[in-house]
Amino acid sequence: MNIKFLETFVWVARLKSFRLTAEKLFTTQASISSRVAALEDELGARLFLRDSKGVALTAEGQRVLEYAEHMIDTLDSLKAAIKDPNQTRGRIRIGAMDTVIHTWLSALVTRLTAAYPALEIEITADTARNLCEQLEKGYQDIIFQTDMVRLDTVRNALLDRFPMHWVVARGSSYDRQYTSLNDLAAERLVTFSRNSRPHQDLLNLLHSSDVLSTRINCVNSASAITRLIRDGFGIGVLPLKLVQAEVANGNLMALEGVASLPDMDIVATWRTGSGIALVEDIVEIAQEVSRTDIGRNQMSAPIPSP
Repeated sequence: MNIKFLETFVWVARLKSFRLTAEKLFTTQASISSRVAALEDELGARLFLRDSKGVALTAEGQRVLEYAEHMIDTLDSLKAAIKDPNQTRGRIRIGAMDTVIHTWLSALVTRLTAAYPALEIEITADTARNLCEQLEKGYQDIIFQTDMVRLDTVRNALLDRFPMHWVVARGSSYDRQYTSLNDLAAERLVTFSRNSRPHQDLLNLLHSSDVLSTRINCVNSASAITRLIRDGFGIGVLPLKLVQAEVANGNLMALEGVASLPDMDIVATWRTGSGIALVEDIVEIAQEVSRTDIGRNQMSAPIPSP
């Protein structure tokens, strides 16, 4: 039995799409259809039902999937037992939100290129919501974002937890003492994309305190947020790690004595199933990097007092 055909079958079952499987395996949709048809002929059973809504496993296909995943897992274990990691080839697609890109992603990539020098690493920067959609559709192998994804086909691991702060430009009109959350919320607030976890947490904090603010400005770029705050556009709501250099050189400062903000979680999310041993190895490396000073790029420097 052709292992490539089994692998193709497993990915079609996961992604529920011949087109997405073709993109995942770097081939054509016609080739995917041909492999599935050949496997169906060999097994003497129809494995998929196809209609306008997509692809679904038949009862026979569901039974075959369990055995196919077990066979591929066994083959992967065999390869891992005899293969030198330095010879690992292929492409790994990593999606990351800005907070990760501007903190420890470079350290992770450095570790990966050392461990897997022949591996091609493709990185996509996007919002957490878009990254989750891309993972679900099979466009990403692993993503680093803010939320646990509640799907049977994926796994999650909490990597880091960034304290959030109210951040202002030193010497600007926002650099003053605030008597209450109401007082602060009367100013222009700047945070991440609309409906992102930081945006939702900010809204929940304000609403739970019966504070209404009509000037929450959502920006989908950490660099743009930093520039806007530095130029006196408003009060930033973001992890201090993102702007540690600006704080250290005196351009920005964290406000003290104001209501605490919920931390920002950083979560690794990836697909479950067979053939993903490499992805899970990368998750382990990401966990190590996020826990060490290597990935923090001197982010633990002391914060100047206001």
